[in-house]
Amino acid sequence: MSHNILITGGSGYLGGSLLARWNEAKLPAYNKLFALVRTPKQAEAVKQYGAEPLAFNAFDEAEVRTAVIDNNITVVYHLIAPRSHESQSYFIKAMAEVKKQTGRDVYFLHTTGAKIFSSHAGAPTDKPLLDNDPKLYEIQKAQQAPLQPMQEAVDTNNFVIDEAEKYGVRSYVFAPCIVYGEGEGFSNRISIQTVAIVRAAEAVKRMYRVDTGRPTWPVCHVRDNTNMYLELMRKILAGENPSYGQNGYYLAASGSVAWDDLYAAMGAALAKRDVVADSAITTANEQDLEAMAKGLGCPAGLVPLMMGGTCTFTADRGSKELGWKPLYKPEHILEYADAEVDFILRNKNWQIGLLALTTYPAPTLHTFTPQLAWYFQAEAGAPPPSPPPPRGLSLGKRDSETTALVA
Repeated sequence: MSHNILITGGSGYLGGSLLARWNEAKLPAYNKLFALVRTPKQAEAVKQYGAEPLAFNAFDEAEVRTAVIDNNITVVYHLIAPRSHESQSYFIKAMAEVKKQTGRDVYFLHTTGAKIFSSHAGAPTDKPLLDNDPKLYEIQKAQQAPLQPMQEAVDTNNFVIDEAEKYGVRSYVFAPCIVYGEGEGFSNRISIQTVAIVRAAEAVKRMYRVDTGRPTWPVCHVRDNTNMYLELMRKILAGENPSYGQNGYYLAASGSVAWDDLYAAMGAALAKRDVVADSAITTANEQDLEAMAKGLGCPAGLVPLMMGGTCTFTADRGSKELGWKPLYKPEHILEYADAEVDFILRNKNWQIGLLALTTYPAPTLHTFTPQLAWYFQAEAGAPPPSPPPPRGLSLGKRDSETTALVA
């Protein structure tokens, strides 16, 4: 029996780009490609890629079980809810039943984010942290994040690996980083990370750094991120058994850049359009963070989480095991900054709706969890019921789904 594959999050930035490139990838033979949808419009859209739409609630165990078992789904791309492990648990258990009934190996690809391997999540940052480090699972197990939602995302990575091993499912933890470039899907075509930089600068008419020193972060063009998703699938379909479980971490990154360099490139593009006063970069103080937070629609304490921090997570497994080679060098994000800024500024309505999701009515970090939990789960596909609109801001348009705040 050939594999049946399900992609969740097909209306999102990453999932939509994956669907758009699927057919030209010329993957080894499989039986059917399914895509999780929530609306008739999405159902029609995914058909253009040769995907059969499946409408069910990814956060309802009975519905997940029925969809997976009835369609003999043996491979799942899970591109939704990187913080909560609820949906992942349902899929893993259902896939274990498919394995029991068919005798086929089953594969679960969990999409997380580089932020879960950064200073924001308690990961070591004093040296490169390779995605094929044999101790990476132990490192993740020991991480203590300063914010509860980040800790929950770390715990979800660990849960997926442990739960999949328990049920005999092969798991993969796929980590996008700062992904940039115009998406190629049918709905959301923009990345949240670069939007945050633009919106913060726009709010205060200046580009501010949020860290001291020159911290760096891994970057990846959306096309290269898509290619790694596809190369991992190629190995699975070819029966080549790519590393999984405790050795199944995959970072899609061409390299790293300093935040200061990214601020400078985007600041120059904003100054050129008279969005900021000039291209100078200044270190933000508490008052500046408060003003930036208003532009981002989040508390001041979360501004560094959205557009700063240190991440030394380094891609190595993809090139060595999958033969993945990025088309774009890391410095390309700096060269592309003008086009990225232009695209962001031309899609302001979408930005407002997106960033409003991180606005909270209460003044302390301890009370952020309900709204932030929804934000982490709202990447694509079938998120939990929408929260009440944050005070003072409209949720705006939500035709496009959000990219989770973990990359």
